[in-house]
Amino acid sequence: MTAVTDRQKLSYIASQAADARVNVELETEGMTLNIGPQHPATHGTLRIVAQLDGEQVIRAEPVAGYMHRGYEKLAEVRTYPQVTTLLNRIDWLGSFANEVPFILAAEHLMEVEAPPRATWIRTILHEMSRVAHMILFLGDMGVQLGAVTPVFFAFRDREYVLDQIEAATGGRFHPNFDRIGGLKDDLPKGWIESTKVALAKVLSFCDEMEDLLLGSEIFQARTRGIGVIPPDVAMQYGLSGANARGSGIDWDIRRDNCIGLAYPELDWKVWTHPDGDSFARFWVRLQETREAVKMIEQLCDGLPSGPVMAKVPRIIKVPAGEAYVATENPLGEMGYYVVSQGDLTPFRVKIRSASFNNVSITPWIMRGVYVPDIVTILGSLYFILGDIDR
Repeated sequence: MTAVTDRQKLSYIASQAADARVNVELETEGMTLNIGPQHPATHGTLRIVAQLDGEQVIRAEPVAGYMHRGYEKLAEVRTYPQVTTLLNRIDWLGSFANEVPFILAAEHLMEVEAPPRATWIRTILHEMSRVAHMILFLGDMGVQLGAVTPVFFAFRDREYVLDQIEAATGGRFHPNFDRIGGLKDDLPKGWIESTKVALAKVLSFCDEMEDLLLGSEIFQARTRGIGVIPPDVAMQYGLSGANARGSGIDWDIRRDNCIGLAYPELDWKVWTHPDGDSFARFWVRLQETREAVKMIEQLCDGLPSGPVMAKVPRIIKVPAGEAYVATENPLGEMGYYVVSQGDLTPFRVKIRSASFNNVSITPWIMRGVYVPDIVTILGSLYFILGDIDR
């Protein structure tokens, strides 16, 4: 057989194959896909029950509650100073930030005000909790899309921030540093200088994430237009923090309803993005990490002198009353509604944190997406399961 004959034969086979090709609409049976409760994409013990038609999700329901931590009831049988040891475990990645709104609520009921230096140090550590939190998110978002390198960088650079938190509070994850009326201790000598060195490394990390992820065609294709949340839907589901600002909602408790922290003294910006997709949520958190560094630098430069503890009774007994205080925590709004009957322990404590709302939108946002997008959307919503199962 000659070469010319081979080409003719191949052409004949191709034409026959084209004639025989028909379009067939395959009917597929519905399928239930369980993601979790132990799955790397769910950030804890969360189960997503997804009903599929082919690769398309027609229904998805989150199932939480595997941890049953019961913090609200535990708080009712502990004294006010003991409660903070529980609270900084709710969202274990932003532990110091968990303590602050509860302490502020107790101070409000007692009509106690922390000294200015304590307020500024609280704000510094609050923002450092945010930076440590967001660094992990930025690196982990790459893993959800198949890019492993960013998370290695994240664990490397988060250490610099955790080292500074540990140097100030004595704890890396559970500082228990806040006290009603101020702080346990002042900052150690040389802490401000070493913190500025750590912050410079955080800014370098942000630049690396921008180069590695935002400039990637794969990242853009997998996040642009995926998991879009319109602003009205975000408000209906009570989203807050970067998830709300990623849908264009210009609301930040630090600027719009700040209580007991030093944010009004600072020059900073609230970042929003109009698209409401997975890309927008990532982009907002990246900018907020840089903004947090900017705030910490201002706080370090303008830190007032003086004591870090106001005069409070040795035995804390909170007068009867009710108070709700919320702060802008790394995941969004976190508030404590404290009811006191004038005892050593709270009568009731209701915790409002962001993760539950972030997950509650899952049935709405997953409808009609494809299976690979489930992981991307869950990653961009960002939640901590301990924050839900409190």
